[in-house]
Amino acid sequence: MLVSRETIRQILSSYEPRKIKIATICSHTALQIFHGARQEGIKTVGICTEDRRRIYEAFPLGCPDEFLVVDDPSKIPAGELADMNAILVPHGSLVEYAGSRLASLRVPMLGNRESLQWEADRGKMFEWLKAAGIQVPATLEPDKIDRPCVVKLAGAKGGRGYRVVSTPEEFYEHFEGMNVTVQEYLIGVRAYPHYFYSPIHKDGFRVAEGRLELIGIDRRFESNIDEAYRTQMAGLSFTPSFTVVGNELLVMRESLLSDIMDMGKAVVEAAERLFGGIPGPFCLETVVDENLQFYAFEISARIVAGTNIYPQGSPYTIYQWKEPMSMGRRIAREVKLAAKAGKLPKIIY
Repeated sequence: MLVSRETIRQILSSYEPRKIKIATICSHTALQIFHGARQEGIKTVGICTEDRRRIYEAFPLGCPDEFLVVDDPSKIPAGELADMNAILVPHGSLVEYAGSRLASLRVPMLGNRESLQWEADRGKMFEWLKAAGIQVPATLEPDKIDRPCVVKLAGAKGGRGYRVVSTPEEFYEHFEGMNVTVQEYLIGVRAYPHYFYSPIHKDGFRVAEGRLELIGIDRRFESNIDEAYRTQMAGLSFTPSFTVVGNELLVMRESLLSDIMDMGKAVVEAAERLFGGIPGPFCLETVVDENLQFYAFEISARIVAGTNIYPQGSPYTIYQWKEPMSMGRRIAREVKLAAKAGKLPKIIY
């Protein structure tokens, strides 16, 4: 059950602004979240199992100030976090571990937790994209598969378990009875722009009541599909796998920045109409075809792992800030400014 905004506001009202901490699970983008908070002078809490602790201690500047050790990372200790004056920052691992329980956690969370529900439900996600007027790949019923399609499992799985099928028979061989989405397989360059929407800044690229920032862009290395040409040259057969194993920086041709910013603007304004907005970080997962047309096939309504490639700032933040600005630091900066201005409820739910 979705915890009410009023409940979160009441918890948040008990926080002392100068003692706010930033917390997240030690996974996914935690190193840059902790590092960025440290740069902004905000204390951090890392939620992890005992065996994960040593990994973060190996990176002192990306290590949390304190650990909250748990037996199971899916069991987020909301009460303890609230007692610690902590704001929880959701990322892909946290969304995957916590699942539907994320909505009911009685702890202040960066952004709008309703947006994570729209991300998790692919039907709602496509409703959101269509409300924004963004082109999307065709979604097919299994019995009507007549072209190469990607079958995607529900949840934030980083591509794990996805598969290309071309016929209904192939689909039912691997996915019968499973909760999946079937999308037309589009050919083009994959581009993942990372945005930050701030409702408390009024300058720059105006969107809704605030401004939209382009923090960076990445593309992803997905297991053996990105080495397909090598496999084919060797005369070997293989089953394509889309499990994400890493990311690389992508700088788009400058003439496409208008399309990228307009898509981000449309997503923010559609979110305002549908469920009350999407403050903070989000990402559009797109394909750009040979005609330079963008098609979006997913929205990630929180920080994404592609932002890990620029902990000291990106080719886009360098034109916005007079200092290195990662997504992790941008999150911490927004929390600090909102706390100082008494506007935390605008960016926290």
